[in-house]
Amino acid sequence: MTRRGFLALAIALALPRRPRAESGPSWDSLSSAERRLFRRHAEDWNDLPAEQRERLRRGARRWSEMTPEERDAAKRRLDEWRSLPEERRGEIRERYDRWRDAPPEERERIRRGRDRFRDLPEGRRHELREKWRSLPPEERATRRRRRRPRSRGDENRAVDSPRSGED
Repeated sequence: MTRRGFLALAIALALPRRPRAESGPSWDSLSSAERRLFRRHAEDWNDLPAEQRERLRRGARRWSEMTPEERDAAKRRLDEWRSLPEERRGEIRERYDRWRDAPPEERERIRRGRDRFRDLPEGRRHELREKWRSLPPEERATRRRRRRPRSRGDENRAVDSPRSGED
């Protein structure tokens, strides 16, 4: 090691550690109820990314505000999620990431399409799902990539790529 390199290393080690730019809630700032809830993270709580700590706190807050029926439904959804193959969960995560990163206008367009689809009679939804599933994978991929907003005249038209949780 050169003398300059050694000097830089010595200075770096001597300087106090910089606090994280984004510091989330510290373990000491948690309420006693939150500490009980997050006790398995006690040792590493302050080392978790700030975003993850905030997400955990928001989830705990939401859970505490749920009715017993809502908690049961949430547990069932979690069990369903855990039963999915890892590949399928990865696909869902990717789709969620695309959703989250989409501009607000695009998300609103998707919501309207989903709502129109949900308002259709069950038989028509089934028919559209089957039509979607029968398309070749390349055609489905092309339709998924298509990001054109619908024109005003198309507002009452059924969506052409129904999302029922399955592709």
